[in-house]
Amino acid sequence: MTLEILKTKKELRNLIDDYAYLSDEWKISDVMDLFTPDVTYKVYMGGNLVSNISGRETMEKEFNDHASKVKTYFTLNGQHTVKIDGETASGVSYSQIKMIREIEGKDILTDYSVKYDDQYIFQNEKWHIKERIAHFLIVESRTL
Repeated sequence: MTLEILKTKKELRNLIDDYAYLSDEWKISDVMDLFTPDVTYKVYMGGNLVSNISGRETMEKEFNDHASKVKTYFTLNGQHTVKIDGETASGVSYSQIKMIREIEGKDILTDYSVKYDDQYIFQNEKWHIKERIAHFLIVESRTL
């Protein structure tokens, strides 16, 4: 494995970690900078497509709407594997996401186990996410 490949793997790992850090801090406009302008973002829950967003502007509106309903985010990233092909790459990553929302005066914790299938592209001297498919594999909610 060359130093260039190791450097690229590190940059791609930083990209998915930045997504988690910035999302947890509600820095949605900064999160959008991690994506290409023509991004596609799909969400599957229980194997069913529940969201299919195209374009960074649309995605930003959706993310802001979602964030407005959440009191707290906490994301923990796990394994991340990538296949690099020049200025494109594909990757799989796993995350544990916790969200607290207030519903009927009670704090509700929802715990998500998520697998992301990503397509990356190197543009303007940095890596971006061009396509993200989120598979919400386990979803558990409870009152705190």
